[in-house]
Amino acid sequence: MARGKWVCSYKKTTLLVCFFNIAVALYALRSLYASLYIYSGNVSRNVELYDPDQIRKMEQSIQIRKEFKPLELIKWVKALEGEFFRESVAVELPWHLKQNIIDEILLRLRSLNSTGTDITKEREAVESWRKEKLEEVKLALAKRTSNSTIPHEEAGVLVRALESDWAALCEEVGLWIPVQIANEEHDDKPEGVEEFEEEVLPGRPLAPECHAELHTDYDGAAVKWGLTHHKDSAADCCQACLDHAKHAKEGEKKCNIWVYCPSEFGCHSPDIYQHKHQECWLKYAEKPRLNFKDKYPESYRNSHPSAPVIVPWVSGVVSS
Repeated sequence: MARGKWVCSYKKTTLLVCFFNIAVALYALRSLYASLYIYSGNVSRNVELYDPDQIRKMEQSIQIRKEFKPLELIKWVKALEGEFFRESVAVELPWHLKQNIIDEILLRLRSLNSTGTDITKEREAVESWRKEKLEEVKLALAKRTSNSTIPHEEAGVLVRALESDWAALCEEVGLWIPVQIANEEHDDKPEGVEEFEEEVLPGRPLAPECHAELHTDYDGAAVKWGLTHHKDSAADCCQACLDHAKHAKEGEKKCNIWVYCPSEFGCHSPDIYQHKHQECWLKYAEKPRLNFKDKYPESYRNSHPSAPVIVPWVSGVVSS
């Protein structure tokens, strides 16, 4: 009897667990069905919220937006995007093809026999080679032929490189020719007016007894060596000449000529020295004589190519 009661209770427990699982499954199905029903009901109610007049107005609005859509602008934007994309994709040439290009360009430049100073000829020679090469490659591409320098399978890439990506190709092969700049000097001064008449000397004004003359160099025996005698301004140089003459001892040569270099780039002279900024030469001459006035003569500039056109010195003969 004990064994039978135990078996009976085991069956009851199994049945209870099964009924419980069935009840849970039914409840889950009912909840899922209810949620679907509620959703479909909301959708149908939302659709019913719009009357025919509102639906018609919405359709008209959509039609108006389509009619005013900037189709031309969109087309241009897409075209520009395509161009930018094509430009961003660089042409990658095989190394042996780049080497052939380098060799041919160097051969063309060597045939000029130029010293490297004539940039215009070099640029024209390279451009001439590019045009000839482009015609040759296009012809090979059109006839579907090939030769030792232009394989047919590489002709299309080379055409694009020579046409649209020429600047990038030059950079890849290391070809750089500087741009030649033509400087034009515009002379807008009135006729008869020299360029240096408006020059203003730095420093304090010169005393009247200095008799300063711009772009002038006087000859004479040096009583103060300018290479080691510098002054801050032309006025100081003239004053040094006046002081030298005032304090000169009996029998000594008194300064009566001063020559000063106001140019920051130095001043040219026919001697062997390199004269620098702020040199102050004190000289003596019984009869002061001009070396140069305003401009160096053409014959002197031909024998001294580094000499400037205009005399950079400023000098004067002091009053006795």
